[in-house]
Amino acid sequence: MPNFDQDFEATRLAMLAKQYPEVVKANGKVVFCAEDNEARLSGTRWTVEDEIFEKATESGFKVHLIELLDNFIQYRDQCSELPKKEGVVRFCDGGLNIEWLPDGSTDLSNS
Repeated sequence: MPNFDQDFEATRLAMLAKQYPEVVKANGKVVFCAEDNEARLSGTRWTVEDEIFEKATESGFKVHLIELLDNFIQYRDQCSELPKKEGVVRFCDGGLNIEWLPDGSTDLSNS
């Protein structure tokens, strides 16, 4: 089993933020969760201003963030790093940060 790199997620989120400065300058968040029996992203809920959501979709940011979250979930599973199923990505002031939450703590996990 590989050792978990504590900087892996922050480094990749910083790289993504640099690619999409117009999107991450707004305040917003993306709540996400993974399948119960699989280490794959199963749902997201975006809370951002309408024009930012459109910009995120049209620019490719949304797809890139979703792919990254899926990678993070798989990586945490491979390394047996907990928590690994639910969390929130916040963007503000030009940056992105991730907070992992205990299983069952988002409303996405109950749907």
